Amino acid sequence: MLKPNKLANNNFLSSLDLSTDEVFHILDLANNFKNKKISVDLKNKVLGLIFEKSSTRTRVSFQVAMSRLGGTTIDLDPTTSQIGRGEPIKDTARVLSRYCDAIAIRTFDHSNLEEYAKWSTKPVINALTDLEHPCQALADFLTIHEEFLDFKDVVLTFIGDGNNVANSLILCGALLGVEVRIACPRGYEPNSLVVKKAYEIYKNKDLLKITNDPNTAVCGANVLYTDVWSSMGQEDKKEEKDKIFSGFSIDNDLVSKAEKEAIILHCLPAYRSKEITDEVFESKRNRIFDQAENRLHAQQALLSCLLI
Repeated sequence: MLKPNKLANNNFLSSLDLSTDEVFHILDLANNFKNKKISVDLKNKVLGLIFEKSSTRTRVSFQVAMSRLGGTTIDLDPTTSQIGRGEPIKDTARVLSRYCDAIAIRTFDHSNLEEYAKWSTKPVINALTDLEHPCQALADFLTIHEEFLDFKDVVLTFIGDGNNVANSLILCGALLGVEVRIACPRGYEPNSLVVKKAYEIYKNKDLLKITNDPNTAVCGANVLYTDVWSSMGQEDKKEEKDKIFSGFSIDNDLVSKAEKEAIILHCLPAYRSKEITDEVFESKRNRIFDQAENRLHAQQALLSCLLI
């Protein structure tokens, strides 16, 4: 029976904390968890959750994942703990290291996550920062692998803001050798350092394309992916971005230019009639709720490899 392998890195702050072999191993484990072909006992293990941003899928999937593995979670709400009163991160991290076996953190500034990892003696997991969303990317590529059975010749096109999700898709795609295209309005491209790192990983530099033309980006694509145009913390820019991103909505016209069997992904929550039309969202191409479910299985696999 397949068993979790200990990861080389103690933390999972970025997709780049995994090697290509480790990504494939986690996806294989996740598939086995999903099909109930593997059992891992993390009895007495505790996962601390520090969520400074609101969450549905990330919070619940981590809680259920730990429960299914026999462990428990503690929700450390910043508004009801000393975290919200300005206790230094280095103090919080050192204390929680003595209580918890791992800490999953959902925050704004990626440097805060790195500060937790610097002072924690237990694994720290990126449950989302403004820079990356690597747990989401694991679930995304698990969903793509389920659909196409491997990543050979798969073209993934992400349309929208070059945000944390786009950054993690680029990095994880580079590790897996998947062609990734990002289509976004001018000035909203993915993080330039992320793109530079991805090009250093890709054996074929043509497999990563950043463009401002969604129509070109979807031609021949097997996967069409989008996310909200205004992420949490950008509420004051919503009206402005809605105008700028006009023409970057996944609608039937855009879908018709992709491969005939192309699937639709969205990391949710979705705003119908903005980044995606209701018709496309509810179409038979939709794999969005398989994708959401796969957060659970991917995180079971990740936690198993970090906590064995």
